[in-house]
Amino acid sequence: MKNKQIEIGKIINTHGIRGEVKVLPLTDDPTRYEDLDWVYVKHEGRMEKMYIKSVRYQKNNLIIKFDGIDSIDDAQKFRDKMLLIDREMAVPLPKDTYFICDLIGMEVRTHTGEILGNINDVFKTGSNDVYVVRNTEGVRVRDILVPAIKDVIVEVNIDDNYMIIKPLEGLID
Repeated sequence: MKNKQIEIGKIINTHGIRGEVKVLPLTDDPTRYEDLDWVYVKHEGRMEKMYIKSVRYQKNNLIIKFDGIDSIDDAQKFRDKMLLIDREMAVPLPKDTYFICDLIGMEVRTHTGEILGNINDVFKTGSNDVYVVRNTEGVRVRDILVPAIKDVIVEVNIDDNYMIIKPLEGLID
């Protein structure tokens, strides 16, 4: 089942003394924050709606000022918290691309029906993403790195939470 909200960033630190926070964007297009009026922050077991006053860029991070957060002490409470938006607010994805949150936990099978495990992580390389498929069957945990390329990925079914792959030679051995 798809999550109602999508994680788009993580507050990694405070910035300055006026309540700004440093955010690691978890999106391919950090400029998308400029179009947002508000985000949810997972805080003390609940989703808190936070209104964005300003966004600026610092290297690979964002500096965000939220309405009502006016001191370093106020901002410190939100350190290490996730920023989320409602799924309906997400930027539409191109064909055959997926939100990472929809892939994590997905069962991966080969085209011959062998269950390889579940997607545990996704990381970016220069040319394509790589899915980390974790198999916990047997005595030891084993990770299989699956390149997210058309020659390998046969089917992705978000609704039923599975992926079918045709492994390249040597991928599973």
